Amino acid sequence: MSYIQQSFKVQFEYKVFFTEKIFDPTNTCFAGFLGSLADEGTRRKLLFIVDDGVTKHHEQLQSQITAYCSALDNFELVEDIIVIPGGEAAKNDLQLFYWLVNEVDQHAIDRHSFIVGIGGGSVLDLVGYVAAVSHRGVKHVRIPTTVLSQNDSGVGVKNGINYHGKKNFLGTFAPPAAVFNDAQFLTTLDERDWRSGMIEAVKVALIKDAAFFEWMETYAHLLAEADAQSMQYLIYRCAELHMAHIGGAGDPFESGSSRPLDFGHWSAHKLEQLTDFELRHGEAVSIGIALDSVYSWLLGMLDEKSLHRIIHLLKTLRLPLYHPLLEIEDGESAIVAGLEEFREHLGGRLTISLLRAIGKGEEVHTMDLELLCKAVNMLREKW
Repeated sequence: MSYIQQSFKVQFEYKVFFTEKIFDPTNTCFAGFLGSLADEGTRRKLLFIVDDGVTKHHEQLQSQITAYCSALDNFELVEDIIVIPGGEAAKNDLQLFYWLVNEVDQHAIDRHSFIVGIGGGSVLDLVGYVAAVSHRGVKHVRIPTTVLSQNDSGVGVKNGINYHGKKNFLGTFAPPAAVFNDAQFLTTLDERDWRSGMIEAVKVALIKDAAFFEWMETYAHLLAEADAQSMQYLIYRCAELHMAHIGGAGDPFESGSSRPLDFGHWSAHKLEQLTDFELRHGEAVSIGIALDSVYSWLLGMLDEKSLHRIIHLLKTLRLPLYHPLLEIEDGESAIVAGLEEFREHLGGRLTISLLRAIGKGEEVHTMDLELLCKAVNMLREKW
């Protein structure tokens, strides 16, 4: 037997910028980033794809982008700024994906160009996937416009769309060239999106940072009332913890079955699907965190005082704890099917993150359906 072996490493690096009014002529953040990449004599194209929910609340955005980019050296703005539907529906529409790939082709966007996505997490997931599979990888820039995307999905390395009713069945690991968190976009979010976006901060604090969880307990009432200063710290710290995990845990592209950042997500993904995505992602994750926290207590891992602190914080933030679709009868329910789908999504054995303490997650590889049923009953009857 003979063979040839090859081994190489690829270095990825990107920054998450925190700014405000990114396309104001006096704001040099975006222009400075592009200027650092400019090549003399080469004009790179910029193709913008924007969430229609953003354009409805920021009516001057397209004209601001056009004016801002006209002053850039060595960059050419594609005149047609593409506006697409936002929300989870964007990730369910396969024809929209094909149409965007065709737009990349029609506008001659190559691997020296940039695709800039502006919107919530679903739009950024779709745009990132379009960029990643076009020409085997066009550089993409993310400008998240929701709390959830600024503190979690928008700062990571994953992109994807839903397929055959399964969340993120098609997708890639493709880091962005840069991320720009603009606080101005958060000022027009409705209360439901503002609140549900905070859940990823609760999640990462529960599994990684007890001090951050304590900070949220202290400022919970301000966060619930959409206090801008408190929210900006929450977003920054949450993004910081997520990026530290991606870069420091040794498995940024999730080649193994360990996914601690998905605490509370196995049931959340299924709940989103079962409600036809009427539940926001953050609302479903809140329910999933409540379920797995109660389950951790019933399993003897988490102490009762910590469980009550978790439930109290979720209630103070006005986040949901229960949905009727959680119900389990005779060991069967639609939600239990989410366990198998989660295992398939991991590509290995079932690995679920639970809590040993606030700030300390622990992984298990089996779920006791009887205890899970008790956890559901407690959420329904006690809180």
